Amino acid sequence: MRVLVVIPTFNEAENIDRVIGATLAALPEAGVLVVDDGSPDGTAERVEKLGQDHPGVHLLRRATKSGLGSAYRTGFAWGMERGYDVMVEMDADLSHDPAALPELIAPVAQGHEVVIGSRYVPGGSIPKWKFHRHLLSKGGNVFASVVLGLRVADSTAGFRAYAATLLSRMELDTVRAEGYGFQIEMTYRARRAGASIVEVPIRFVDREVGESKMSSAIVVEALLLVTWWGLGRALRGARQLVGGRRPVRDRVPVGHSQ
Repeated sequence: MRVLVVIPTFNEAENIDRVIGATLAALPEAGVLVVDDGSPDGTAERVEKLGQDHPGVHLLRRATKSGLGSAYRTGFAWGMERGYDVMVEMDADLSHDPAALPELIAPVAQGHEVVIGSRYVPGGSIPKWKFHRHLLSKGGNVFASVVLGLRVADSTAGFRAYAATLLSRMELDTVRAEGYGFQIEMTYRARRAGASIVEVPIRFVDREVGESKMSSAIVVEALLLVTWWGLGRALRGARQLVGGRRPVRDRVPVGHSQ
C-alpha cells in the first residue's frame, strides 16, 4: 500500500524540517509531498534541500497563496497520477503528530476509504484549548453532522487518510470549499459516494512556532456552505416525497462502520 502524505505550506520554514523528519520516521516507505504557496520565508528551499537526501520527499511550488482546499486537491491529483493508494492530509505546524500516522492509515488496509483523526471520539483530546474554542469547534461539528447527515464526530478535522479508490470517483475538480469548509465538503461527498468512514482518536495540539492561518472568514465560509448544502439536501428529499418516493438517505455500505 503506497502512501503519500500531502502537506500544504505557507511560511512554515520553522517547522518543515521537523514535520518531514518525523513523518519519515513514522512511515519510512511513504512519499511526502509539500505543496508550497509561494512562501517568502524559504520553506520551499528547505524542502528542496531535504529532497536531495530523501528521494521520497517532493515539492510542488505554487506562485501565490491559493488556499488549503486547492492545495490538497492539487496534491491528491499528483499522487493519483503516480499510483499512490492512500493520500493523507496533515498540517505542517505539528498540531498533528506524525507518530500517529501508522494508526491513521491502518483502517484503509481493512477496507475503509476515509479515516478521520478525530478529536471528539473517546481517546481524542485537545489540550489547553479555552472553553470558547471548544464550544465553537464542537458546535460547528454537531451542526454540520445534523444538517448534512454526516454521522461523524469531527468533520472539520484536517488529519485524515483517503483511499485513492474513493478520490478517483469524487470529481475533485468540482470541490470548491477551503479551510473547515473543505474538510466538511469532503466528508459530505464521501458519505454520498458510499464510502466507509471511520474515526480514530488523536491528540491535537496548537502550533508552537509560526503564525496560525485560521481566520473568522474561514469559519463563516464553512457555516454558510453547510447551510447551503443542507438546504439542497432538504430540497432533494422534498422532491422525492412530492414524486411519491421515499427519501433516499445518504447510503452507507452494508457491513461497514460509519
